[in-house]
Amino acid sequence: MPIIKKNGVEIYYEEAGTGFPLLVLPGGGLNATVAGLKDHAFNPISEFSNKYRLIALDLRNANDGKTIGPLEIEKTWDSFTEDQLTLMDYLGIEKFMVLGFCIGGPLIWNLLRKAKHRVTCATLVHPSGFTSSHPDIYFQNNISGWIPNLIKNNPKITLDMATKFLNNMYTKRADFVFTVDRDFVRNCETPILILPDDIPAHPYATAMETALLAPNSQVSLYPWKENDRKIELALRHISVFLSSYSQSHSI
Repeated sequence: MPIIKKNGVEIYYEEAGTGFPLLVLPGGGLNATVAGLKDHAFNPISEFSNKYRLIALDLRNANDGKTIGPLEIEKTWDSFTEDQLTLMDYLGIEKFMVLGFCIGGPLIWNLLRKAKHRVTCATLVHPSGFTSSHPDIYFQNNISGWIPNLIKNNPKITLDMATKFLNNMYTKRADFVFTVDRDFVRNCETPILILPDDIPAHPYATAMETALLAPNSQVSLYPWKENDRKIELALRHISVFLSSYSQSHSI
């Protein structure tokens, strides 16, 4: 079982394929796991491991995940980003591409904020973001869908601690993409590809706002998850995008 240990954190990850590295961030909110990729609209491990070295990891303290560590109330998003960078450092990878679903959207923006010099391009698949029509959706979803098992599996974590974590992660950042502001996106030169969705947890308006602000952005067809043919077209767009920003780089 591929697990690395550092600073009290055990990081579970999986690898597949060879070539230029592609870091995969599964969706599923705070319950995002590598195993959950099989239930996504497409599984990047099966789609792209014939061309790239794919690395995917469980989100820290996901209910069914194997990455475990402290609940860092004052760091929230940064704790997840540190796990990602710790993994890439452990594998000896300096430059890489990244593809993330759902919560992977804000995580990608945070990764770019912390280490944009290492990311050659980023693909955001139905990214999460703030929407004024459902301002507390992430807090409410995690109160019922994440916190109960978190506390059950971690006796040292109290309801008060978990609630503060969620408030610091979402409520106090209730705007845009949570992890960066509009000026950051406006000045981010990293090539970005966005596959928007249109549900409260994946708001279309927020995804399109990032696409319009980012100077080197692309948007795939929408809606792209309606049928297999549209998913195939979206995958073709992703494939061309990844190819454009991997060929001129070396590990």
